[in-house]
Amino acid sequence: MTEVILDMQERLRQRIGRPSRVRSIAIRFTEDEARELEDVASAQGTTVREWAREFLLREARRDDADALFTELVATRMLMVNLFKPLITGKPVSPEWVTEVMAAVRKEKRKAAQEVRRQYSEENAGGR
Repeated sequence: MTEVILDMQERLRQRIGRPSRVRSIAIRFTEDEARELEDVASAQGTTVREWAREFLLREARRDDADALFTELVATRMLMVNLFKPLITGKPVSPEWVTEVMAAVRKEKRKAAQEVRRQYSEENAGGR
């Protein structure tokens, strides 16, 4: 009986501070699929419902445009780094190209965020 009371208290505590959830979406799974989802949720210390809700919302909010933009910025970084020695007539070794590619891979997200920030500031200033 104590477990039931504690479980109810926990459920009530979880509701405090968040908007009421009023919609549900039903999905049918095979027994094997349901067990697989239960195992994943359990391994993460949550229920299937909460795990599925968080997963679905995360996927729905994911912006593939960010990945594309990041890769575009990375391409620009790579081109700028490679064109400079070529324009000045300096030889470029395969090792140097590998180093530049590794540096671009490491810094591309930070650079993409900086470019987005610059555009946001320009747009905010132009209003």
